[in-house]
Amino acid sequence: MSPNRLEAFSDGVIAIIITIMVLELKVPHDTSIGELLKLLPLLLSYVLSFVLVSIYWINHHYLIHLVDKVDRFILWTNLNLLFWISLTPFVTAYLGENHAAPLSVALYGLVQTVCSISFLLLRSAIARHHQHQSELKSLHSKKFRKNHIAWLLSALSIPLAFISVPLALLLVVAPAMMYFLPTKAEYESNR
Repeated sequence: MSPNRLEAFSDGVIAIIITIMVLELKVPHDTSIGELLKLLPLLLSYVLSFVLVSIYWINHHYLIHLVDKVDRFILWTNLNLLFWISLTPFVTAYLGENHAAPLSVALYGLVQTVCSISFLLLRSAIARHHQHQSELKSLHSKKFRKNHIAWLLSALSIPLAFISVPLALLLVVAPAMMYFLPTKAEYESNR
């Protein structure tokens, strides 16, 4: 199978996920600022999820462009990733509706952890095709470190949610910040 078909399918699924998330934002019937402020927790959880899903989409795009041919294992690991990302609208709404209660933060962290691990599995499935290409092997090696840090931070947010919600949320946001700030090697390759 062509990687273009895999990318097009994944793009469609991710677009639906983002659409579902925005549909959860209900417009208040009252025009007062107080009613609008009541939506702030849901709006903030939407912004966080939009950024995280966008990061997956961007990284997925670059990862799939490394593939010459898609095999059955890549297909299944990609579907696994899409399944876990598809849970994002649920945990986003749960987080926002419950004003970042410890259980909602822990559940959000759990889904983000499994999404990070699933992306790592997809990278591994693709990397096995590049074992004899030193440049791509090196690229995957550098990205593996970043992927491991991301899932570890998300995983730490789960138990931390029951101790300190703000710190747990910081650990959920940290991987997003890590992907926004390019590494020195990424900066130099874009020059």
